[in-house]
Amino acid sequence: MDNRRGKGLSFARRIYRPRIIGTAMCCISIIATLHPLAKPHWVWALLLVNAFVWPHLAYQLAIRSKFPYDTEQRNLMSDALFCGFWVATLQFTPLTTVTLLSMVTMNNVAAGGKRLLIRGVLAQVLGVGISALLFGLQFNPSVSLVQVYACLPMLTLYPMAIGMVCYELAIKLSEHKRALGALSRTDSLTGLLNHGSWKNLLHLKFQRCQQQHSHATIALIDIDHFKPINDTYGHIVGDTVLRQLSLELRRNLRENDLAGRYGGDEFCVILPKVPLKEAAQVMERMRETLSNYRHPQIPELRVSLSIGLADFQPGFSDAAMWLNAADRALYAAKDTGRNRVNVSENVMAHFA
Repeated sequence: MDNRRGKGLSFARRIYRPRIIGTAMCCISIIATLHPLAKPHWVWALLLVNAFVWPHLAYQLAIRSKFPYDTEQRNLMSDALFCGFWVATLQFTPLTTVTLLSMVTMNNVAAGGKRLLIRGVLAQVLGVGISALLFGLQFNPSVSLVQVYACLPMLTLYPMAIGMVCYELAIKLSEHKRALGALSRTDSLTGLLNHGSWKNLLHLKFQRCQQQHSHATIALIDIDHFKPINDTYGHIVGDTVLRQLSLELRRNLRENDLAGRYGGDEFCVILPKVPLKEAAQVMERMRETLSNYRHPQIPELRVSLSIGLADFQPGFSDAAMWLNAADRALYAAKDTGRNRVNVSENVMAHFA
């Protein structure tokens, strides 16, 4: 319900400014046509209320409502009813009639599509009926130069206001789309890339290394004995360790390095344009940093990392071979005592 109310409030705020502009511009058009018709004084009072009081009253009704969106829909129907009333009261003077009907119809279509368009037309018919009961139905085909000039502000300023609202809405939708896209690529616990996103980027980096003959190194990082940490201290502490590792990765890696959570307690990093020896130094600092980590409530907790490295080799046929090389290096680090950085066997020549 809170989400629905929030969306309704946003909807009401978007309509508020165009309604203020629209009713004021309509008032100018109506005055130019109404003046020669000698209507009762209360009609002029109603026009002023419609032009300068109604927009603010409609906004207050919407924001104070339990369901602002539904209230604003009713407000739009009131706009359409007023429109039908004025069109008939002005004796269907062609230019003013077309201007009023087109502006209100445009507003309804922009706000609610076909459904609101149909409801708006029915409300306009009702407004015409009310005017017909009060003044009868007449048609005045004449259009004066004053009416032409009076309609110009409505025909120019109001579409600009609607266009600005649509532009602002498009910007917000684009921002939401980017945010949702980022969420779909991110691991919720650590804030790093998730498994699928990281592997997609690995394929892209592999292709770039092939095409540009550039260097890159990938690292697979495993938290040693992570299951006993969860079993002994609980999953909350385990999650804290995972977040701490992700924090250190963000602190120690460059902006264009790509870190992700590969799954469970395993993390992965792509280091573009970094030779193997330099990457090993970076990962060694990471290993030392985590070995010095102390949980504030559990000082006896110790965390160590096993890390496998593999740099790009022209002989790799695909990204999977590159990843498997780092995976073999990781398991070699585990098999030789853990808490160490190890490089793939096929790249040991780099250290010779």
